[in-house]
Amino acid sequence: MKEFVEYVVKNLVDNPDKVKIKEIGGTQTVILELSVDKSDIGKIIGKKGKTINAIRTLLVSVASRAGIRVNLEILEQEEGGGKPAV
Repeated sequence: MKEFVEYVVKNLVDNPDKVKIKEIGGTQTVILELSVDKSDIGKIIGKKGKTINAIRTLLVSVASRAGIRVNLEILEQEEGGGKPAV
């Protein structure tokens, strides 16, 4: 699933080399933390959150086939680390 999100996001942003995805796994739930360049956050979220919701919908569909739950979080880059943007 990490590779799937990475492929989709890298094709949406202007700086694909700054896309980073951290996978935090559990037995039934996987959390994916997405980090992109500050100038690309708007492209990932989209108008009224439509783009990120579409990515999450696809991700849930892929995860349900594997029998797991998945959550995608966008981290906003700052000097002190990241914090969830959405």
